[in-house]
Amino acid sequence: MPITGAPPGPDSETRTREPIARTSHGMVTSMAWRGAIILLVAATASVALSAPAARGAELHGRVLAAADVSAPAKIPITIDQYVCGTEQTAGDLVVSGAREIRNVVVWLESAPAGAPSAPPPAVTPMDQKECVFTPRVVIVPAAGTVQFLNSDRLLHNLHSVSKENPSFNRTQPKGRTIPITFGKPEIVRIDCDLHSWMRGWVVVAPHPFYALTDGQGRFRFDNIPPGQYTVRVWHERLGESARTVTVGPSAGAPVTIELRAR
Repeated sequence: MPITGAPPGPDSETRTREPIARTSHGMVTSMAWRGAIILLVAATASVALSAPAARGAELHGRVLAAADVSAPAKIPITIDQYVCGTEQTAGDLVVSGAREIRNVVVWLESAPAGAPSAPPPAVTPMDQKECVFTPRVVIVPAAGTVQFLNSDRLLHNLHSVSKENPSFNRTQPKGRTIPITFGKPEIVRIDCDLHSWMRGWVVVAPHPFYALTDGQGRFRFDNIPPGQYTVRVWHERLGESARTVTVGPSAGAPVTIELRAR
């Protein structure tokens, strides 16, 4: 006859604890699996973030004069001939024998989203040598600085013509450097009032995808994602033009843009 209220025997204790032990072991196993999954997801995300971005294609081409251009005019010099010489070649239209135009500003109307670009220079120099702005055209980013130099042994002055940026008119003796910061995008004309033939241009760009043609009329943009783009061009004498181009996943045929003399 069993005794009511007697303490359980050893077998009973074992049976009572075993389910608890199994439940505890199941929790540890579940937590281990969850931890492994979290680590796997984190490792996958890390690999995805560290993978290099896909490179775009090259967009390149030339800007040509639509017809043969006459030889540049010669400008007679009557002052400061000991530095400036007796005549200067007009620099407002420089064209090669193959009709290739130098100093054409070429840009993409809209910057490609996510396309990499080189960091802009801290400053961009523009010198005055033998009574000529050198280089004649520079491109700077908005809020970029141009270091105006004077390497001539005479007095020059810097007189800007602009709409969006504050104008300035400053004398510049030999050896003095004048830094000017341009805050807003536009094309700014720079004159020297003391030497009327002297002219330069500062192109203040809203994004990095601006280029300047070389002596063969060439321009190039790297790492452009595939898509359709509007390419715009500007020249101080020939004006502005635009055309639509399509960029594929690899470099395509060169783009040729013609400008007609006005």
